[in-house]
Amino acid sequence: MEIGVCVLLAFLFHQVAHVGGQGDGGHEGCVPGFQVKKYQVMYRGPFQKGQRLLQVEFDDCAGNEDVTFGVSDPGFHVDGDLNLVPLRDLLHSEPVLFIRGLSAHADDLAQVDIIGTPGRSAATLGDIVGQKLPYRSKRSLLVPNISISENERGPFPKFIGQLEVSTTDYSGNLIEGPQVFRIKVIDQNDNRPIFKEPRYTGEVLEGSPTGTTVMTMTAFDADDPNTDNAVLRYNIVKQSPDKPSPNMFYIDAERGDIVTVIAPTLLDRETLPTTTYELEIVAKDMAGSEVGLTGTATATITITDKNDHAPEFTHPLFEAHVYEGSTGVVVNLTVDDRDDPATAAWRAMYSIISGDPIQSFEIQTNPDNNEGMLSVVKPLNYEASEFLSLLIRVENEDPLVPDVGYGPSSTATVHVRVEDINEGPVFFPDPLIVTRMENIPVGSFVASLNATDPDILEKQSIRYAVLQDPAGWLSVNPVRGTVNTSASLDRESPYVYDNKYTAVFIATDNGTPPATGTGTLIIHLEDYNDNAPYVLPSVARVCEDAYDVTVAVVGGWDKDLPPNAAPFKIELGKQPDLDKTWKVTRVNSTHSQIMLLRSLKKDNYQLPLLITDSGVPPLSNNTEVKVQVCICNKNRMHCSSAHSHHARFLVPLATLLLTLLCL
Repeated sequence: MEIGVCVLLAFLFHQVAHVGGQGDGGHEGCVPGFQVKKYQVMYRGPFQKGQRLLQVEFDDCAGNEDVTFGVSDPGFHVDGDLNLVPLRDLLHSEPVLFIRGLSAHADDLAQVDIIGTPGRSAATLGDIVGQKLPYRSKRSLLVPNISISENERGPFPKFIGQLEVSTTDYSGNLIEGPQVFRIKVIDQNDNRPIFKEPRYTGEVLEGSPTGTTVMTMTAFDADDPNTDNAVLRYNIVKQSPDKPSPNMFYIDAERGDIVTVIAPTLLDRETLPTTTYELEIVAKDMAGSEVGLTGTATATITITDKNDHAPEFTHPLFEAHVYEGSTGVVVNLTVDDRDDPATAAWRAMYSIISGDPIQSFEIQTNPDNNEGMLSVVKPLNYEASEFLSLLIRVENEDPLVPDVGYGPSSTATVHVRVEDINEGPVFFPDPLIVTRMENIPVGSFVASLNATDPDILEKQSIRYAVLQDPAGWLSVNPVRGTVNTSASLDRESPYVYDNKYTAVFIATDNGTPPATGTGTLIIHLEDYNDNAPYVLPSVARVCEDAYDVTVAVVGGWDKDLPPNAAPFKIELGKQPDLDKTWKVTRVNSTHSQIMLLRSLKKDNYQLPLLITDSGVPPLSNNTEVKVQVCICNKNRMHCSSAHSHHARFLVPLATLLLTLLCL
């Protein structure tokens, strides 16, 4: 041992004795000295005078009133705030500094590592403690080899050996100090191997080659790993079941790898008595010797399936009967597959190879039993074909493994016999669309219905009848199917939408039982000028002191369509002297403005107007507009609620009297 280290150990022993020998006066639970024993400072270039490098933690448990600090490198000191700072600019420092804290209650040492410094010679122990310390010139040391076995019995304490030390300085003076001696505890085999889990699971694919690794079993031993106490060996002690061989698997004694031993041809999931095997595994320490301790666990190995069996139809021929015109499942196709159910190696996929040119059939797989459900998706026609023959193929979702010795699929034939039913008559075209003028005479021809019976192999008659005729305008000949009007067709009727009237007819054959079919007739109605126009609005207001002003703008309206509607002609009614008070001027093809030519007193007046459409021949309508002459003040109109005066009372009173005398 080097002198510096021995002296340091002696110093540390002295500090332990010093601190341990302190009496009362410290804080309860307080340990006098540095609270942190080791610090680090990164060297990033020369240290500058007064630079704060770190702050140490020191507590003498008595208030730190008389603490002094010494640093192994005289270029540094600890200031009053416990900061380590350089006393001058320094280019270098020692890689390790020691700080000594000293007071009447504590004497302790801390270490500061300077990381990355170029370094100088190491500090002396005299620098560490702030004073010159004696150095050892030689040493006489007697250290016996001390060993003790774990788990030894008492009584305790028990003598295990003796250590003798003698250390002298340069003058030959004896200095006693602490010394380290080692006691070796000899391990005993007192721990059994332990598996992390009591049960492990693994899988191996059927037909795997001999030597395929299935899983790895690992146990742990808490004894000394450098002794046989923790050297483990693995062994299979039991296989259940033990068929077809009691040694289907092998475990590597050192690594714990479980591998297959059975031949690939015998590792067949479909012929084995079970798909799950259990192995009892024993781990023994002492390298597997008879005196070793053991631990056990169970390995559960599942033989997984691969697609080494193709699905096969249970019958080469299946038969089905289906009524024409119907849809749905007609037959269930059954197959056998020895692979693992509910896996892609077992699940079947069906396809129609031939016999279905217009794709009237489809096949869905029943997930519960793997059967193929053959369905009609497009109704069949007995008159077109009474018998169909389908060739069906079945295969698995997963492809077969190679070299299985047979094809990947199986085929079967399905004979489908179509049964005849009495089908209802079919209208053509449907809908039937015709164009007719409204208001044509009652009894006029409208359309001729055409319904045919699909049962062409039988001679059947058809009779027609009205099924839906909302307005009651039509009748049909039950034998010929001709449609005539039974009432006037009105384009403006609420039963007409977008100029179209819709009726539905029914055709019934004389089969057993009778069958029916329906057809639609759409009549596009052309407009006839059968509606006179009218004027809106029908009321207007004007102040009594107004004259030569526009009273209202009125517009013409007509239920008919162009050219039987606008442009409209709006003019004053055929009464004398109206033009002296009123004037009508055209604004556009549909509207005109009414002007008051002189002032009228407060009252209600009926202004007669004549409106004419542009139809051929044109239709006219005599109508009136109620003009209320009101008293207007402060933006309010006070109108009369009495009955209106006819506009002819606007003529002079003399004219009225003359007329009466002429009577």
